[in-house]
Amino acid sequence: MAHDHDHDHEHDHDVEPDEDAQERAEKDARRQLALAQIRQYGDPSLRLKANEVVEFDDDLRRLVERMIALMHDAQGVGLAATQVGILRRVFVYEPDEEGPRALVNPVVAERGEESASDEEGCLSLQGVRVPVERATRIVLEGKDEHGADVHVELDEYAARVVQHELDHLDGVLILDRTDDEHRKEALATLRPRAVLR
Repeated sequence: MAHDHDHDHEHDHDVEPDEDAQERAEKDARRQLALAQIRQYGDPSLRLKANEVVEFDDDLRRLVERMIALMHDAQGVGLAATQVGILRRVFVYEPDEEGPRALVNPVVAERGEESASDEEGCLSLQGVRVPVERATRIVLEGKDEHGADVHVELDEYAARVVQHELDHLDGVLILDRTDDEHRKEALATLRPRAVLR
């Protein structure tokens, strides 16, 4: 449960020094609201495999817009449809300054030989960061939300982000990709909350 923000919009703009604090509080409130709409560990939809998207319609475009807004508010860099309880093969990501992008029906066209381990967190596993081994370069093909062909070549951080989101579309979580020791620690963090829901 998120903590209460009693003083919603009482203080307009009369207090200058507090504006940063108020902005931070609003960002935090938006983040909590967004996270409340993102499925959390223990939710069965996170373990299901998403279905191919066949219709590139307004419904799909609205879904992409909603996911981008949620990703921004939750302060994430990627979000898969399964994380909002929708079993469609689509994810959004924004690993750099180029703005958010959507990838529909993504397929790995090529995976680099080299891999590296780095810590990953997940909007669906709050408070957990575990080391995950990923290819440092990946080429994906798919469509955008309008049905146009997309071909992306990504490396390092961006490659890690899309591999994480691809996993979500197959019901795979970072817990499945880390070592036993880190998995046990992560589950100890997650279990109390999973029981309380």
